[in-house]
Amino acid sequence: MKYTITAESFDSLESACDDLKQRLRWDIPFMLPGWLRVWWQAFGTASELYLRSVREGKGVIGIAPLQIKDGVACFIGSPDVCDYMDFVVAPGKERAFFTALLDNLQHEGIKELYLESLKPDSAVMTSLIPLAKSRGYEVACTQQDVSLDLELPPTWEEYLNTLTPKQRRETGRRFRRLDEMGDTTFRTVETAEPEAMNTFFKLLRQSRPDKAAFMTARMESFFRALADSMAEAKMLRLGMMEVSTLPVAAVLCFDYNETVYLYNSGYDPQHGFLSVGLLSKVLSIKDSIARGKKRYDFLKGAEEYKYRLKGREIPIYSCKMQIEK
Repeated sequence: MKYTITAESFDSLESACDDLKQRLRWDIPFMLPGWLRVWWQAFGTASELYLRSVREGKGVIGIAPLQIKDGVACFIGSPDVCDYMDFVVAPGKERAFFTALLDNLQHEGIKELYLESLKPDSAVMTSLIPLAKSRGYEVACTQQDVSLDLELPPTWEEYLNTLTPKQRRETGRRFRRLDEMGDTTFRTVETAEPEAMNTFFKLLRQSRPDKAAFMTARMESFFRALADSMAEAKMLRLGMMEVSTLPVAAVLCFDYNETVYLYNSGYDPQHGFLSVGLLSKVLSIKDSIARGKKRYDFLKGAEEYKYRLKGREIPIYSCKMQIEK
C-alpha cells in the first residue's frame, strides 16, 4: 500500500475533526486542532509549522502536529501549558504511520525529534520508539515529571469510601466549618464570559506568587483564547466556589472523552484557613461523578493534595531521537 504525506492547516483539520475522531486515537485535548491553533498563534512565531497527515489511499491514518526549529522537530505545544502530547494515529496503523513520517522527516533534512510530555501509553512510547530503535536510531528517554489521575466511581458515597477514615472526617469537618461562614455554592460556567474569567485570573494570581509570575499578560491572552476555543467545543467547565456570593476559589477544567482535566486553579488567601482551594477541587470531583464521568485528571505536578484526593501517579517522559542517516 502506498502512503502519502499531505500538508495540513488548522482549518483543514478542524473541518474534518469530527470524521477523523471516529477513526483516529485522539485521546487527549492538548492535540485537538482548536488547542493547537491557539497555542501556535500565541507562541509559535519562532518555528516552522510541520502539520502533516499520513494517508493510506484516500484515508488518513495519522496526524503529525510538529514544529521545526534549527533542524529539530518537536510537538506543537510546550510542557508548561500542554500536559500531555502525542501523535494522533489510527489503531493498528502505528508502524505504517511512523515509517512514513520518519522517511519524510529525513527527506526534509530533519536531524532530531525532541518529544515532551509523553504518557507511558502514548503512541511515541509504545510504537515510535521501538521502530526507531529497530532502524538503528539513537534514542534517549528520561522521566520529565509525574501526573496524577483518579478513576471515578459511580457515586459520591463510593468515592468518599476510598478515603481513609481520617480523611473522610477531615473533609466533613472542613465543609461544616465552611457552612458556618455563610451559604456555600459551587457553580459551573461553560462559556468564557469576561466577568468569570476575570475572577479566575484574580484568584489564580492571589493564590501563590509562582502562579502570579506565570500568568503574564501574554499567558493570560493565551488562556482567554483557549477558554474561548474550548467553550466553542463545549469542553469548558469553569467551577466557581462562592461563600455568601463572594468568589473564594475557582477551578478551570476541560471535559473531553469522559475525562475531566483540572487545568489550573486559584483561591483567595484570606479564605485559606477554610481550605477553599482544596474543597473547590473536591466539589469539582463531586460534580464530575454526578455527571457520570469516568476519570478526573489532576494533570502534571506532584502536589500533595492530589495524593490526598486519591490520585494515581503516572510518569511523564521526554524523548530525544537522532534520525540522521
